[in-house]
Order: sequence, then structure tokens, then C-alpha cells
Amino acid sequence: MLELSIALPLQVQNGGYFISRGVGRHPARRLDSWEIIFVEKGTLTIQEETTVFEVHAGESLLLWPHRRHKGIEDFPADLRFYWLHFEVQEQASASPWSTLLSVQQHGKTGDPQAMTALFRQFLSEQEKLQRSPALEFILLLILQQLSLTAGQEPSPDEAGVNLAWKARQLIGTQFHLPLSTSQLARELHCNADYLGRVFRRVFHLTLTEAIHRQRVRAAEKLLLNDAVSLKEVAMRCGFNDVGYFRQIFRKHTGLTPGVWKRRYCKEHINSA
Repeated sequence: MLELSIALPLQVQNGGYFISRGVGRHPARRLDSWEIIFVEKGTLTIQEETTVFEVHAGESLLLWPHRRHKGIEDFPADLRFYWLHFEVQEQASASPWSTLLSVQQHGKTGDPQAMTALFRQFLSEQEKLQRSPALEFILLLILQQLSLTAGQEPSPDEAGVNLAWKARQLIGTQFHLPLSTSQLARELHCNADYLGRVFRRVFHLTLTEAIHRQRVRAAEKLLLNDAVSLKEVAMRCGFNDVGYFRQIFRKHTGLTPGVWKRRYCKEHINSA
């Protein structure tokens, strides 16, 4: 068994999930902590000192400590965003394991779905009665995602990389349709085995895993709607069999669709 003691230079305060009701605006304040905001839907307009930021869906904003920030207009009715407050502690010396992360203040994240999954995992861990050291680790993963911005896609000179990104784009738009490795390869006019290899090399996922992940993320959003039945959720996300849908959903989230719905429809939410 490998046992490691890793001291992270981060200390989490708290986090949450904001759902707008179309009234109110972000308060004017000056905090001692850092704050990450990740917009899932809509647009958040916020000012830090003299700079105004418009943070759109799939984008993040890092608010600095000791700088005054405030909302400059009311929250749009469709706005939803995650937020997280944390502190950065000084380290006496650099560890040979340490890695420098360069996080831009505002920009589009490279993988919005991964960011959403990390924030949900953070909120799930936060609700436990005892404080878990996993919170700092999840925060580190969030910061790592923020350092991989959308503009940092792999170089087109690398063989197969562009093909892998095209496959990912197709999965993002066609996940609700019958979709397989062979179908993606036909659409991209390439060999299925080759496409599978380069996709796994670039994204560290098989094509089937990527399809399932996209479908599960879409299902998570549909499950928030009480008017949509489980069978309809499955069908709209590309699953013809409800039992198989339950199996894949649980594999990716650790929860059945019913348990996920009860947990995330009511918890972790603050609104205005």
C-alpha cells in the first residue's frame, strides 16, 4: 500500500450553487478570500474594482481577495452558477512534487462538463458532517481545469489530434442519436480503430466512455424537471433501455437517477 502525506497550500471556506429567480444582484463587498465563479447557464455581469466582467455559460471568473466587487445589474432569470471561496497559504519551500498552475482571471474553460462534475462532487463532499480533506483536493482539480483554457487545444500539427477533437464535437451534438465508434469513424472518413486510439490518447477516455459521459451529463439536467419521466429522460439522452440507462448513470455518478434527482433538486441551492 502506498501512503502519502501531501500538504496542499489551499484552505477551502465554502461553496454553493446559485439559481436566479430574476430579482436582486450580486452584493457589493470586499472579501479576504479568493472566489471562483463558474457559470453553468446565462450571463453574470460583475465588476471588480474598475473592471467589468461578463461571464457567460461555460466561463469562469476568479475574484481576488481584498478587491471590491459588485453586481452592476440584476440577475437574469436564467442565470445559474457555482461559487467557491478559498484561501491560499504560504509555503516555506517548494516540494519536488509541486506543480505551478497558471489560472487566468476570466475565460472559457476547456471542459465545462468536467467543471460541473467537480463542483457537484465538491458540494456533495461539503454536506458531510465532518470536514473532509478531499475538499482541498477537489479545489486543486478545479484550479487545474481552469488552467486548461479552451484556447489551449492540442496543436494541429500532432497526428490525429484534430480528428479526436472533431469526434468530441460530434459527441457533444449527436449524443442523443444512435452513436458508436464505427458511426463516428464513418462520419469522419477514417478507420474506427485509429479513431479510437487517437481519441483515447488525447482525452484519456474511450469513445464509448465519452458518449456515456455526455449522455449522463445531459440526463442530470433533465432530471431536475419533475415533469419529465425517467423513460423520457433515457430516450432523450440516447438510451433505448431504461435499465441500461440506470446502470450507466450509476456507474458515472455513483447514484441511481432517482437518488440523484432527490439530492440535487433540493440541495446545494441558494437563490435570489
